[in-house]
Amino acid sequence: MKRPMHQPVLAAEAIEALAVRADGIYIDGTFGRGGHSRAILNRLGPQGRLVALDRDPQAMAVARDLRDGRFMFLKHNFGTLSAALDAAGVRSAHGMLFDLGISSPQLDDPARGFSFRADGPLDMRMDPGEGVSAAQWLATAEEQEIRRVIRDYGEERFAKQIAAAIVAARSRGPLVRTANWPISWVRRSHAGTGQDPATRTFQALRVHLNRSLRKCR
Repeated sequence: MKRPMHQPVLAAEAIEALAVRADGIYIDGTFGRGGHSRAILNRLGPQGRLVALDRDPQAMAVARDLRDGRFMFLKHNFGTLSAALDAAGVRSAHGMLFDLGISSPQLDDPARGFSFRADGPLDMRMDPGEGVSAAQWLATAEEQEIRRVIRDYGEERFAKQIAAAIVAARSRGPLVRTANWPISWVRRSHAGTGQDPATRTFQALRVHLNRSLRKCR
């Protein structure tokens, strides 16, 4: 059976494991397009409460249309969960749900620059109004730092060569589009793996720019 648009993978299993009680307080730490939040709200009673977090402007737009007195949306990254909940006056919760990673709508939108499969600005930020874009970071980062990010966050064994290729490419002109990614040289190294050589590097940059692996505070 075809999954409805923007419904999270394994949503039913995740909500079942959350064991939502009708009068409980729950946290959706990664609102996305609201699939998990709607499923939780469907199980909450009149006294229940749901607090959702996200920093993606498109997620915020979806949340504005979710008009429910039991629902509160906070423009925060899940990494600042404690501060966000304190500001909202939430001292405890009966359960929390985090669907980590990047979503299909984000990957499918070339304007966000998350994917190399379509041409778009080399951005990659969950919140385009916060921090620096991938293009800005790559324009100034030291080669050693680029190599570390690709190695640690992408587990890319060719991190040294890719970092050198990036630095060489930017000396010839700014890297501002996903389409002018300087990795054609490494395609032979990845031949037969079934994976585009840009996959791990793009993953690493997304994690680094959005600080996805930092601890919650």
